[in-house]
Amino acid sequence: MQKLLIFIVPKTMCLLPLFLLLSCATQRGMEDEPTVIRTFPANSSRLLQVEFLKGKAFNHPSFAVWIEDLEGNFLETLYVTNYVGKGWFRYGELTQGKWKDEPGNARRPATLPYWAHKRNIKAPDGLYVPSPETAVPDAVTSATPLGDFRLETATSLYGNRKFRVLLEINQPWDANKFWINSKYEGNVNYLGSLQPALVYAVIVNPDDKETEYFMNPIGHSHPTGADGKLYTDLTTLTTAKEIAQKIIVRFK
Repeated sequence: MQKLLIFIVPKTMCLLPLFLLLSCATQRGMEDEPTVIRTFPANSSRLLQVEFLKGKAFNHPSFAVWIEDLEGNFLETLYVTNYVGKGWFRYGELTQGKWKDEPGNARRPATLPYWAHKRNIKAPDGLYVPSPETAVPDAVTSATPLGDFRLETATSLYGNRKFRVLLEINQPWDANKFWINSKYEGNVNYLGSLQPALVYAVIVNPDDKETEYFMNPIGHSHPTGADGKLYTDLTTLTTAKEIAQKIIVRFK
């Protein structure tokens, strides 16, 4: 004679998988939310938003966002990551090319050289990259975002003249088959960067309110930070072009 075994499961156990599923979904939703960064440039009044969606090669890059006129004249910095803007990095510099395992001052001219030269403020050592003496104001800096972010900022520009928004981005130790360690033999500034900083830009027309503008790469910076020129040949860059998936500018 066969026996039928019946197992009685408590109701709370039935609800547990559903609870776990909802919890995981909520956690994923929170992780997908972009970090909101708010900066306050001096005398600014007209709102501007930059939305950054990370690409598959994103790995703790540094950023700077600024405004120029259509002739390429620097107007104002909207945002720069705190390490670059203050010259005070997570790993301070003991001697040139040697770092200590604690925060401290460091000179890294190859990180964001195009923006640094456009800003045109020399530090006491002759470099354009900010130092503690020439640091960027707190109002336009923040901690480095760890993923997607939305920059809520503003500009002091008035009237309806068009202007350009630029973003420079660089990721440390980002090598490929072209940008290898021995390319600039012994240059410690190059070795901390390898693939050079990539520069994005877009022209904004104040008459087109509520319009989305998509930034595109226009060139790269000098690989050692030796000058402030823009190099338009991007054929040697690989993962550097995959740090960002999409960058959107909105002007209100």
